[in-house]
This record gives sequence, C-alpha cells and structure tokens, in this order.
Amino acid sequence: MSVSLQEQYDKIYRYCCFKVNNKDIAEDLTQETFLKYFSQTSYINRGKELAYLYTIAKNLCVDFYRKAKEQELDEQVEQVSGNDEIAVFETSFTVKKAVDALPQDLQELLLLRFANELGIGEIAKIMGVSRFSVNRKLNKAIGMLKTTLRREDFRE
Repeated sequence: MSVSLQEQYDKIYRYCCFKVNNKDIAEDLTQETFLKYFSQTSYINRGKELAYLYTIAKNLCVDFYRKAKEQELDEQVEQVSGNDEIAVFETSFTVKKAVDALPQDLQELLLLRFANELGIGEIAKIMGVSRFSVNRKLNKAIGMLKTTLRREDFRE
C-alpha cells in the first residue's frame, strides 16, 4: 500500500461520517469497510486500494440508509396497521350495534344484500315480495342506519 493504513482509515471514516452524519455509525461502517477490504484479497494486489475502499464504504452507506428506510417503513406499517385494526374494529362494532337495533326483517334484508351480495331480484324471490318492496325496505333500512349512526356520532 502506498498510503499508510491510518491515513486511509481516517479518510474513509471522514467519508462515512459525511455520508451518515453520525460518528458512531460512521465508525462502525469504517470498520466494516476495512473488514470487507481485507477479506477480499484478490483485489488488493491490483492497485487502486483507496478507490476500492471508497467503493466499499459508499456501498455500506447506501446499505445503511436502505436498511434504515426499510425499518422506518416497517414501523410506519405497524403503526398504521395497529391504528387501522382498531379503527376497523370500532367501526364494525358501531355498525353491528346499529344493525342490531333494526327490525329483524330489515336486518335480514341488509344481510342478504350487503353481506351475501345478492341482487334485488334474488332477494325478492327469497323473501317472497316484489322488487319494488325490496328497494323500498332497503332504502328504509339504510336511512334508519344513517340516523342511528349519526346519533352515535359516527360520521362518514
């Protein structure tokens, strides 16, 4: 090596410190750079040691940021998932409570239409009423749900 090991170490450390803006992390990345450099003996004999060290350091800094972003995204997903699960549970509980307050025939109508995803014609056949009657009762059930949910302070 043409340049002393200490000088190279200091240069790589300053480079890493500049890239990550944290002295402790820069120290770790610098050490890892030299470990990788010395474990790869085939390149050492070709010259351009400093360029190779910078390449290793640059890649380690990129990997550091990539891992940090992945961890940040994972944490955000966990927070959102946790919040979403609570919100979904609260919403489901409130809607279930509002549906339970409806008369039995309207509950059945909502179940067939929205949970079972049946069409108006199919529901009319099952319930033995006209399509018009199904539409009218469905609108009535939805209107009652909206009123109940507004009272529960549940706004869309």
